Amino acid sequence: MFEFRFEDHAALQFLLLIPLIIFLVWWTAGRTRQIVTTQISPKIAQFLLRSVSTRKRKIKLFLQCIALLFFVIALARPQSGESLQKAKSEGLEIMLAVDVSNSMLSEDARPSRLELAKRELERFLDSLSGDKVGLVAFAGSAVTLSPMTTDKNAMKMYIESLSTSSVSTQGTDFRRALSECYTALQRGGVDGDDKSNVTKVIVIASDGEDNEKGALEQAEKISNEGVRIFTLGFGTEQGGQIPVRDAQGNLVGYKKDKGGQTIVTKSTGEALKALAEAGKGTFQQVTFGGDAIKNLKGAIDQLQRAQLDTTEITSYNEHYQAFLLVGVALALLELFLGERRSEGRIWKGRFEVPQP
Repeated sequence: MFEFRFEDHAALQFLLLIPLIIFLVWWTAGRTRQIVTTQISPKIAQFLLRSVSTRKRKIKLFLQCIALLFFVIALARPQSGESLQKAKSEGLEIMLAVDVSNSMLSEDARPSRLELAKRELERFLDSLSGDKVGLVAFAGSAVTLSPMTTDKNAMKMYIESLSTSSVSTQGTDFRRALSECYTALQRGGVDGDDKSNVTKVIVIASDGEDNEKGALEQAEKISNEGVRIFTLGFGTEQGGQIPVRDAQGNLVGYKKDKGGQTIVTKSTGEALKALAEAGKGTFQQVTFGGDAIKNLKGAIDQLQRAQLDTTEITSYNEHYQAFLLVGVALALLELFLGERRSEGRIWKGRFEVPQP
């Protein structure tokens, strides 16, 4: 289907300069004539005005306006023709579930389990290409902080904002996290078709202390729906205390249980291993400077990569070059065209002499 259009309609507003230029030239010419006739002796003024060609001035003004017209049209990028092309990007749909329970504040992994998780997940984001990623924060409850997006910078901002106050209930409930991630995948995913099988992935980052039941059953159910589950473990088997800090970030003590004993949180990774096995994925224990993220990326790369964001792009033939070329030619012609008469008497010094 043939179509003629302008890519930048706003540029056409510069056409308003044409009547403005005409007015300014007319006003300047009248003002100049008035000054010459009133400020200079009549005889000298007669020769000065006689040497100017009114016809050439009108031609120059016409060329200026037409050149500007072509420049503006070129700036607006006239286009014609139309063709549709399909653009596809390959990738996966990945939901990140990050544990923000109080135990993630333990500093047995430096600077803390949660801060290490943030840094490693940002590294994971940098390794992705064309994948859609969403974010869920969970502890005793779970909340979707970001639906799936390909905007890495926005996702990093959400990850950086994670804290123990990101959710309303403390504890650790993997079942709620898995359910929230699965809902987000269904809500924000791309519908599959006969030619495309979208691969969905859940990555859980936690220290592995599950305080609720039903996680394995939920993982198996989600896995049967075609969703793969990968897990990342943070912390050590020796464990660590949970620091308590004031509003300025100063350490004021360590978290204690109801009996007044200091809580030591340990990370064995057994619960995360079981979740990964049920979800047909892999488990990686994360250490600072380790290869956990590299191994996770390698395992995910083995999955089938579906084509996402299939869109139709309309392309047009550009014609601004021709208008720009004509505008330049007219501008050069106007530049070399003089304003003086080519015949008649002209003024040379003190004497009036015929044109040779």
